[in-house]
Amino acid sequence: MDALFVSRHRLWLWPVATFGLLLALVAAWWQWPHFPAALPPLPAAARPLAERLADGRFRGVSWVAGDSVTAADLEPLTRAHVTWIVQTPFGWQADAALPAVQLHTGAGTRRRSRDYWGETDYGIAHTAQLARQHGIQTLLKPHLWVRGAGTWPGSIAMQTPADWQAWFAAYTTFILHYAQLAEENQLGGLCIGTELEKTVGHEQEWRTLIKQVRSVYHGPLTYAANWSGEFEQIQFWDALDFIGVQAYFPLSKTAAPTKAELLAAWQPHRVAIERVLKKFKKPVVFTEAGYRNTADAAIAPWTWPDRTAVFITPDEQTQAACYAALFETFWPRRWFKGLFIWKWYPGLTPDGPARRHADFTPQHKPAEQVMAQWFGR
Repeated sequence: MDALFVSRHRLWLWPVATFGLLLALVAAWWQWPHFPAALPPLPAAARPLAERLADGRFRGVSWVAGDSVTAADLEPLTRAHVTWIVQTPFGWQADAALPAVQLHTGAGTRRRSRDYWGETDYGIAHTAQLARQHGIQTLLKPHLWVRGAGTWPGSIAMQTPADWQAWFAAYTTFILHYAQLAEENQLGGLCIGTELEKTVGHEQEWRTLIKQVRSVYHGPLTYAANWSGEFEQIQFWDALDFIGVQAYFPLSKTAAPTKAELLAAWQPHRVAIERVLKKFKKPVVFTEAGYRNTADAAIAPWTWPDRTAVFITPDEQTQAACYAALFETFWPRRWFKGLFIWKWYPGLTPDGPARRHADFTPQHKPAEQVMAQWFGR
């Protein structure tokens, strides 16, 4: 999202859910020519957890790291039929044109001053272990936070071939660290990059990086490509296990659109996605998707609310309509393997901070009910 930046074990020890995901992805590849446009309607009642895990779909939310995690924090996820969380550690880049990536691992139990405990190696591992006890897997999705002139990873661009070589070397060190963390802690998936739009034209460098990652981590891989054309530019989708899209597509030019208007607006974007997946014969996952609790949520869904958002009249019905149109458009399609809702604050209560309820979370709103109903299928 624009301006957001926010164990060595063998495969036979991996959870059943991971095997289910891998088998589903392989099956999708081989059976591609026989895919119908959509699945038949599904019953409203939630299927048993084992069945939902076995179908290989990501019923996910983007987990916001904090200074601790408890079983009580995970219980609302199980009630909403969530089976995956994204965990997001950060690397730091001083400027969009400087080829150095700083790694903050906070490897021990104590965090560094600039790290949330939940973004440290220890916090990620502990959270993943606790989540697994609740039937919830982890997709590890490292981000880069760019200081200086750039505030978004999509602005990262080197000025010389030597700088590009140095940047890829630094980024490879960064991502291999998290590949090792994912392998040692049996994490269910790894996203090797997020919205690094101006880097993806360096196809061979990315293919080399993917080979190096696969030598360390043996689970499924994806890349999280921005909605605004990046996912269509990438030529190395064939080297990954599924196509990842940051799905903040604009759906309206006016406030408070109806669900019918949103469903119609999704169609050209769906067609664009289908062109890519038909070319590479890979399933699609929305690595991020979400809408603010505002009437204008569908106009520029990627926009982060500013500090004045707490004074804006909330519009829970528009947020819920956006969720409904999203799920109705994509969930019935066989090639669609799920999504991660942006985002989820552990422990957020109905009377929690107004600034939290004003942004993207569906918690304690009709949007959460829409999400839970679809995730239960």
